[in-house]
Amino acid sequence: MCLNINIPDDAARALLEAWGDGLDRAAIEALALEGYRAAKFGSATVGRLLGHASRWETEQWLAARSVPLNYTLEDLEADRAALHRLFGKSA
Repeated sequence: MCLNINIPDDAARALLEAWGDGLDRAAIEALALEGYRAAKFGSATVGRLLGHASRWETEQWLAARSVPLNYTLEDLEADRAALHRLFGKSA
């Protein structure tokens, strides 16, 4: 998909000065970061957007930007219940 954004010329110059040839990548990273922070999508989508090879690479990328994982207490309890069903032990 190709996305076109209309930006005033003076703002476009400032963006190009700041990111140069890396502007496309900076825009994708900013969208991925904000989408994850706003809980619009999860880390799997972030990884696909950024072309990461693994979940761990995505989690490292998020951590390097001081973004906490979207993992709630309810997620932990669901994971523990699943482990208990699978292995019959308290996790």
